[in-house]
Amino acid sequence: MLEGKTVLVTGSTSGIGEGIAEEFAAQGCNIVLNGFGDPSEIEALRARIAKVHGVTVCFDSADMSKPDAIQHMMTRAIREFGAVDVLVNNAGVQHVAPIEEFPVDKWDAIIAIDLAAAFHTIRHALPTMKQRRWGRVINVASAHALVASPFKSAYVAAKHGVAGLTKAVALEVAERGITVNAVCPGYVLTPLVEKQIPDTAKVRGITEEQVVRDVLLAAQPTKQFVRVKEVAALAVFLASDAAASITGAILPVDGGWTAH
Repeated sequence: MLEGKTVLVTGSTSGIGEGIAEEFAAQGCNIVLNGFGDPSEIEALRARIAKVHGVTVCFDSADMSKPDAIQHMMTRAIREFGAVDVLVNNAGVQHVAPIEEFPVDKWDAIIAIDLAAAFHTIRHALPTMKQRRWGRVINVASAHALVASPFKSAYVAAKHGVAGLTKAVALEVAERGITVNAVCPGYVLTPLVEKQIPDTAKVRGITEEQVVRDVLLAAQPTKQFVRVKEVAALAVFLASDAAASITGAILPVDGGWTAH
């Protein structure tokens, strides 16, 4: 059912986004990657996914904080493939600080990349989705779209905004064969998180196992990291015909975090 569809995944050169792109490629979808990183490593990733899965994979380096760059990326993808059939808004950044000390530039960057970018990609993707009477928008939010943590005011505000955006757009396009949903992972053991563990252990004077259990996973009852492939599998399911009646949903994948 998904074979031949075009899937654009923002923030997909590593971590969750890369896993989602790979899972859609495995379904026979053409992929538009986006993100930052070493150009040679990104090219190696692009070439590997294309070769392993026998699909077309291209890369766009659009800065998701810049509306003009987002428009260029979306226009290019639609021109090359005819449409963005599945849009996955995954790009995100984070900064942690008390609100009275929160740098204004960090606030602006987080709101731009974690929230406003989804607005811009969606508005450019919807016209061709409406013409074809089929489309899927999957916003990768966070458990922080449902609950808050201290010192993450911008991130929590942005992710709550993504939840609201998801519901509003879902209602607008509900009769057009388009679904709009948000996936809300808890802590996922991405390379970025993995690198933080030894440093945190050293600073706190505890073992790496204690960092994982008592610091990172304190909020998740399972005491297990969410796996990238679990988030990716849910994204693929939401794009399938089996999920055609799921829209406007804010779906936690968080090891029970938001059940508290």
